[in-house]
Amino acid sequence: MMEHMGLQPKIKSTVRCLDGPIGEVSHVIADPLTLEVSHIVVKSNGTERQVPVETIRSADENTVELSCKSAQVPEFPAFVRADFLSSKEVEIPHLEDRIHAEPGEIFVPFPELERSCARRTFFTGFTTLMGVLIGFPFVWPVLQYVMKPMYAPFDNRWWKIGNTSKIKQEDIGVQFTFKKSFRDSVLQREEDKNNWVVKASPATLKQIYQHGDITFTDNVGNVVWVNRATVPYVAYSGKCPHLGCGYKWRSHKTRGQVFLCPCHLSIYDVAGTVLDGPAPRPLDVLPIKISPAGEIEVIDIEFKAGKREQVRIA
Repeated sequence: MMEHMGLQPKIKSTVRCLDGPIGEVSHVIADPLTLEVSHIVVKSNGTERQVPVETIRSADENTVELSCKSAQVPEFPAFVRADFLSSKEVEIPHLEDRIHAEPGEIFVPFPELERSCARRTFFTGFTTLMGVLIGFPFVWPVLQYVMKPMYAPFDNRWWKIGNTSKIKQEDIGVQFTFKKSFRDSVLQREEDKNNWVVKASPATLKQIYQHGDITFTDNVGNVVWVNRATVPYVAYSGKCPHLGCGYKWRSHKTRGQVFLCPCHLSIYDVAGTVLDGPAPRPLDVLPIKISPAGEIEVIDIEFKAGKREQVRIA
C-alpha cells in the first residue's frame, strides 16, 4: 500500500477525506511479519484512530488522501498506546530498514502472549516478594519438603507422541501434541506438550549432525541416549530457544518453508538453524527413537531459554 506508492510515511502529514481535511498522521503501525505498513494513526479532534492502508487513496510529501468521508473515520478502532510497542522497545530485524517513519517511531502490535502480563503487576509482585523474604526463615523447613521434587533427577522417561505415518514428505515440520504427567510439589499434574518432528533429507541430516551423533546425558553426566545421524527422523522441542514461546511451521515469502516464532520473530530453517531474529541458538534437538511400527517416542528435555549454549533444566 504506502510502500507500493513509493513513499515512506511522514508524521504530521495532513489527512484529507473525500469531503475535506480531517486531521494529521500521528503514528505509523507496521505488520511485524511482512515488515510493511498496515495502518496509519489519524489524530483528529483530540482522538486517534487506526486507519488501514487499504483506505488510503493517494499520498504525497505533505498530504494523505483517504477514500472515505470524514464521518466514517470515527468508526475505525481507537489507537491505544498500551496495545503497541515502538520500534525502540522491541527488536524486529530489518523493520527500520524497510520503513522510515519521519519524524517519529514505528509501532507494532503488542504480542498476545505478553499482553496478558500487565506491567503494573510488577509492583504487586515486588511487594509480595518482600513479604515472602521477611517470612522466609520461618517457612524454610516446610518449603524443603514441598519443593523436594524440584531437586529430583532429570525426567528421562520416554513419551509416545504419535506415528511417522503423519509425516507425508521430507523436510516438512509436523507438530505432535501429547499430555505429560508429572508431580508438582505434592500434586500429580498433567500438562499439554508439543514437539516438532521432521523426516530429514540427507542434506538436512548432514546439517543437523555436522558434528556427528548427538549424545544426551542426565544431571550427573551419564549417557541416557544417543541420536544416530543415520536415523532420518529428528525431533525438536516445542519451545523457542529465545524466550520459550511456542513457534509454528510457516511459509515465508522470501525464505520458503520455515519455523517462525511470532512473539519476537525468530526464524529457523528445517535443520533448526537460526536464519533471523534474536534467538541465541538453533532449535533444541530431542532424543528420539522410532519403533518398527513407526511409533515415535521422545525424551521431553527442556533447556534454559535465552542462552547461547544448551543448559538442561528438566
